[in-house]
Amino acid sequence: MDLQHLANIAIEATLSAGKVIQKYMNDNMVVETKEGGSSYASQVVTKVDRECESIILSHLMPTCKTDDIGMLSEETKDDGSRLEKDFFWCVDPMDGTLAFINKQAGFSVAIALISRDGTPVVGVVFDPSTNTLYHAVKDKGAFKNKKTWSIKNTNDYLTYATDKKLKDTPKSDEIQGILNKHKTNLGLKGIKEISGAGAVMCAILVLENGPACFLKLPKKNIGGGSIWDYAATACIYQELGLPATSFTGETLDLNKKNSTFMNNVGVYYSNLILE
Repeated sequence: MDLQHLANIAIEATLSAGKVIQKYMNDNMVVETKEGGSSYASQVVTKVDRECESIILSHLMPTCKTDDIGMLSEETKDDGSRLEKDFFWCVDPMDGTLAFINKQAGFSVAIALISRDGTPVVGVVFDPSTNTLYHAVKDKGAFKNKKTWSIKNTNDYLTYATDKKLKDTPKSDEIQGILNKHKTNLGLKGIKEISGAGAVMCAILVLENGPACFLKLPKKNIGGGSIWDYAATACIYQELGLPATSFTGETLDLNKKNSTFMNNVGVYYSNLILE
């Protein structure tokens, strides 16, 4: 399997969907709801989500036949092919739909190629607000706008990237304690919150605003993001040598059998191990 060739196809698909989003960015959208997690953000959908999915699938579906690849996409029912094929595409046509509806930055397109054991081998993210492309290929590194990307932590404060403001997040005291511990251990002057982005862009914001972290505590309620919210960025972090794990530090299971939701394990993304 030629991962670079497949990555190039995923990049073209991602950029094509990004153009669709950019076309509608300033329009008022009719908002529909769908079955999702327990949060409103996971239940909203617009025609743009569906249009993006359609154009992405037009790029990717031919490879499902030529390379015998499965498919998992947010706006289409899981057909189980991800559990049968050696590899599957994992597509989030537009992550951060709520941010898009609210006309604030934080939405993106994300495509990943995942092996059946849950290991990401290709990850592609496009941020339509800044026209920035991020991608990674297993054992070939991470790239920003197709140039080798290296991360530098330059701030003297800790950045906490989050979809929901800390004050509105359940168990906010526990999260605040974690952030305070990081701040103290790293000798930083304070903590800055960047809120409102989807999970994909939260992970990217961590890389762009180091030292930083993004986390979700384990919880009983269905939600916590789904496989497609984390697959592409997990590949990028993997190639940067940074942790994209469950909340307790285990490898993210990106091909869970019983559910795509991650609420039972939570997530933890950071670049705090860099000096």
